[in-house]
Amino acid sequence: MHTEMSGDEMDEVSSTTSTKEEESRSETPTFRSRNGIRSKRHLKKCKLQFKCTNYLKEDHGQPLFGIQINLLMKETDPVLFATVGHNRVTIYECHDGGRIKLLQSYADPSTDENFYCCAWSFDEATGQPILAVAGVRGIIRIISPTVGLCIKQFVGHGNAVNELKFKPKDYNILLSVSKDHDLRLWNVKTGVCAVILGGVDGHRDEVLSADFYLSGSKIVSCGMDHSLKIWNLEKADIKKALQESHYYTTSKQDEPFPTEYCHFPEFSTRDIHRNYVDCVRWLGNLVLSKSCENCIVCWRPGSSQDAVKIRTDEKESVWILHRFEYKECEIWYMRFSLDYNLQMMALGNQVGHIFVWDLEVDDPTQTKFTKLSHHKCNTAIRQTAFSKDGNILLAVSDDGSIWRWDRIK
Repeated sequence: MHTEMSGDEMDEVSSTTSTKEEESRSETPTFRSRNGIRSKRHLKKCKLQFKCTNYLKEDHGQPLFGIQINLLMKETDPVLFATVGHNRVTIYECHDGGRIKLLQSYADPSTDENFYCCAWSFDEATGQPILAVAGVRGIIRIISPTVGLCIKQFVGHGNAVNELKFKPKDYNILLSVSKDHDLRLWNVKTGVCAVILGGVDGHRDEVLSADFYLSGSKIVSCGMDHSLKIWNLEKADIKKALQESHYYTTSKQDEPFPTEYCHFPEFSTRDIHRNYVDCVRWLGNLVLSKSCENCIVCWRPGSSQDAVKIRTDEKESVWILHRFEYKECEIWYMRFSLDYNLQMMALGNQVGHIFVWDLEVDDPTQTKFTKLSHHKCNTAIRQTAFSKDGNILLAVSDDGSIWRWDRIK
């Protein structure tokens, strides 16, 4: 089912370029307009160093769009991760010496399915891991790796689901964002859709990414409408709906669950990016967001005397702290990742290179990065993931391959 590289091939690490035509998710929405605007930055020496220790290729040969490591496992357990692409969900373990062990594979009954994203949680009753997956059909499936089956499914979105996230401190609440312009919060234990975020002042086009604030009190979202929005989950009606979703029993209630609708984010801006915004993450109180403009922007809403103010309207003023620049990443649905301690950030580009930034600096403008490349990795890296201790970096690409990089201390 999988092919692995030999030990001799591991040491041949070099840069390559790609001539492969990209899939529909790879089309650049607009022409490259920023070439030559900024002066070239010299590659700074970065203390983070990684070595490619393994790669393998899934037999379907289709793009792998998502990879997630289960960060809820015990520190002594092997690193457990899942990949999604085509109609396949595959679960692996990382072992010493760069080894990757295949545990199981789930194929969706529909060959029309194309999974884009996944997220890990656990069953409160048994403590066993569960995996939420979704994609082009808009159906969210909950897979139990213990039994190797889909144990629940949620239907509600009117189109493709682009990202899934479980709520910090409440691992029964699942966030999904969709091509139907909405974000939904589901209770995976009781099976109800508790909250829908969207509508009047919501996104006007496909929602591509979202992230929970560390405390779970708010969500930042982004999409094809070039906008970023912050939703407050501490509003009384939303808190009540989320709390009540834990106690609703379908078999005992005559009425369907009263889903709470929130039409108004507490903050919204279209002033940071000029194109599709396809990935967003919280970095403490700051926000990191990227578009297909070869740049991840570090910003925050509100005011600061140390940054550049974008707008004069105080309610929606935005402060840009730093721009992380890189090359050859002008296609959309390319997602960066942060490590558990928020000290590293990794992003792959469309020719198979991975940029890793060291965020452990007092001044964001002093951030340094290292570029990882291998002569056999030359298609778009769709997503990256760090192990909890930051010693393993995994990546998935458009040719169905998985890449493992181990940190050199």
